[in-house]
Amino acid sequence: MRLHNRDVRQDVRELGALLGDVLEDQTSRRSFETVESCRRAAIDYRAGELESREPLVTELENLSPHQQRIVARAFTTYFELINLAEERERVRTIRTASQEGTLDDSLETAAEELGEADVETVKQILDDVLIEPTFTAHPTEARRKTVKSKLREISTSLETLDERLLTDKETGQLWRDVDAEVTSLWQTPQVRNRQPEPEDEARNVQWYLENTLFDVVGEVYDELDDAIDEEVPGNLEIPKLFEFRSWAGSDRDGNPYVTPEVTANTLERQRSVVLEQYREQLKRLSGVLSQDGSRIDAGSEFQATLERDRERLPGSARTAEERYPGEPYRQKLKLMRERLRRVGDVRPGGYDEVDDLLADLEVISKSLRNNGAESVVDAHVDPIRRQVATFGFSLASLDLREHQQKHTDAIAEALETEGIDYHELSEADRVEFLTDAVLQDESVIDLGDTAELSDDSVRVLELFDSLADWQTEYGSHAIDTYAISMTEEPSHVLEVLFLADQADVIALPEHAGIDIVPLLETEYALSGARRIMGSLFENDAYSQVLEARGHTQEIMLGYSDSNKENGFLAANWSLYKNQRRLGEICDDHDVTMRLFHGRGGSISRGGGPMNEALLALPNSTVTGQVKFTEQGEAIAEKYANPRIAERNIEQMLNAQLRARKGALDQPEEEVRDEWVEAMETMADAARREYRDLLESEGFVRYFEQATPITVIEDLDLGSRPASRSGERTVEDLRAIPWVFSWTQSRCILPGWYAIASGVEAYLDDGGSMETLQTMYEEWPFFRTTLDNAALSLSRTELEIAERYAEMAEPTLRDRFFPRVTDEYERAADYITEIGRRDQLHTRDWLGENLERRNPYVDPLNMLQIYLLDRTHRTDIEERTLRLTVKGIAAGMKNTG
Repeated sequence: MRLHNRDVRQDVRELGALLGDVLEDQTSRRSFETVESCRRAAIDYRAGELESREPLVTELENLSPHQQRIVARAFTTYFELINLAEERERVRTIRTASQEGTLDDSLETAAEELGEADVETVKQILDDVLIEPTFTAHPTEARRKTVKSKLREISTSLETLDERLLTDKETGQLWRDVDAEVTSLWQTPQVRNRQPEPEDEARNVQWYLENTLFDVVGEVYDELDDAIDEEVPGNLEIPKLFEFRSWAGSDRDGNPYVTPEVTANTLERQRSVVLEQYREQLKRLSGVLSQDGSRIDAGSEFQATLERDRERLPGSARTAEERYPGEPYRQKLKLMRERLRRVGDVRPGGYDEVDDLLADLEVISKSLRNNGAESVVDAHVDPIRRQVATFGFSLASLDLREHQQKHTDAIAEALETEGIDYHELSEADRVEFLTDAVLQDESVIDLGDTAELSDDSVRVLELFDSLADWQTEYGSHAIDTYAISMTEEPSHVLEVLFLADQADVIALPEHAGIDIVPLLETEYALSGARRIMGSLFENDAYSQVLEARGHTQEIMLGYSDSNKENGFLAANWSLYKNQRRLGEICDDHDVTMRLFHGRGGSISRGGGPMNEALLALPNSTVTGQVKFTEQGEAIAEKYANPRIAERNIEQMLNAQLRARKGALDQPEEEVRDEWVEAMETMADAARREYRDLLESEGFVRYFEQATPITVIEDLDLGSRPASRSGERTVEDLRAIPWVFSWTQSRCILPGWYAIASGVEAYLDDGGSMETLQTMYEEWPFFRTTLDNAALSLSRTELEIAERYAEMAEPTLRDRFFPRVTDEYERAADYITEIGRRDQLHTRDWLGENLERRNPYVDPLNMLQIYLLDRTHRTDIEERTLRLTVKGIAAGMKNTG
């Protein structure tokens, strides 16, 4: 059976040719030939037909600023289109493997593995699993929303060309549409002319939830339901397995533009969107449930709920009876739509809780089943029920986040008016004061009295003052998590508890309206996990919060800042060890742990294949509940296309079901002592080498001169500043621009630097290569760590990176670039030897991808270097430079 009409080579060839036609039409024949000349020079050098890149460099440097801008735009647009071709190829691969039954990490394979266990164990696994992808507003999406919209239209046309039988005329009409979109894309500014605002970022996240995930989730549940029925005896009910969350519009850490008004608007907009979705779904369901009431018995339970709705909404009930005489299901659905319309309305009769809507859907399901319409329930009612269970009345629950120092300062300023010098209290005295304050009935501070406070402290108190109102208006589940950046002491968590208590969001012992989530990201915090969490679990006030929250503690791990502080290998080992340590601490206190992995899109920030990452977690930490961030361009790559979104969710679920089964079968992962000792030796040496590099005199200047960091800081990628304080230090720089800058210069140092030094230290200390090879074969953590480093090494291009290094002062270049090169070459040798393979990466598609892309990224890099090295740039040169950043990001499919 033939599923597709095209392949990736045809898509790339025809889209490239179309872009060439548009380029010539919109500019000139000369411009087209210039771009072609640059393209051929880059390809010929990669193919070995030119001895150097100098012909390409010379041509680019001799172009007028206007022509340089056309070249930058041409290659940037090319990558935007080629990314669509590769996305289509991913879909082909998924569909073909699904048809042939060879799809890895499928729900069928997960169900087969679950089928090895008894029914009660399978039921426990399903009940335990809850996966919470959390979308952030971190500024790593380089494309404008307008550009993404046009690309999505082209993608839809490619899908039609590939999957439908078309006449020649229909094919011609589709290519005419693609031509129009590419022409419009060429005429559309690629670079934003303003910085996006937090509400722009919230709308961007909302788009994926509304337009892709809302429909996809139901399909994943259906697939799992069928797979479980096939492998597990009995008729197991599939519980809620997914819940989506968001930081967009609520993450305040380092972003002064996220105000209470922004958060309130986000909550209102998301509720409005999801309620409209449900109304549309119920309207479609009404078209299906046209049963004649005189020929079926809807049942007493159904009739009772219908009568209650008639009493609530007498006017709407009369309309429903007139419109649908003798059709009880349609009458019921009409009243349900009206109740949804009145959620949050001043008019009475609306649904108070999402559980009420779920109960109505369940009543309809039971009634239909009792009338022999099981297939109607499976096909039409259950998908809606699962959507409601997943998205609630909030679409995505919001997490709040703020830096711990802001809470400390706000409390200190507020208490100063009460005659208490909070800043001078020791950690023990702070813990005692905060605990007593929470446990007493009287308020200590007035959150509304902010007249004498600094702007930052006013923001903190206003936030907590608003939180109670939001939970009253939208339900506590709509905004019920508070993450604390840079948590390093128990008092940092108790400060949030204190502020929530003053706001009446928490009223112990009966009610705790939020999960308080420490974000552990520094080595001091991670190594002090028992000190922090143990103290909290034994605290008189915090233990009551745990009781009210079902004895579940969410703990967030910061991958980005941990990597920036310690380097790739040491950070990964520290995170692994401390996850195990946190699991032990929670077990000791009979607390269920939910790890929140603060992963970025790039390898160095915790990225990489999600299913492999979930399966590589220590067994002792796999409680079934897991949460992780999705950010930047990774969101578009994973969730823009419905089929790819479905595949991503399926892989997550496959991994988490299997990981939970593995944790139940073997609660403690078997890690040999010699492996732990090897990792300790390697991580310590790697951290020393990494820190020595960062702390070497002149390294920050080298980083400034050998990467486009100064340009990246000025890009309007997100609403949040690139630096926490505006200073240029590695510590103060946010992890995203740190990685973005190295990625642009094709030296993806944060993803592999110091691995070789670590391995070498272990071997010099008497370790054996055979042990490392065994670790790679048998230990998922070690294998995944090295494979991820191999991906970063594969994407590194030292020849290109050397040209960036040449922009630095000669003394700095000579001091640092050879050191980086040596570390790269040794790391590549060690990883291939440990993995017993001939090349760095193990994925064939990556080799094809790099071969296809690299020649087209090279001209953008050469042009960027030329413009960066100019001491004075005109306005058009400045815009072209910014465009090269966008183009390289598109070509690398990664910003960082």
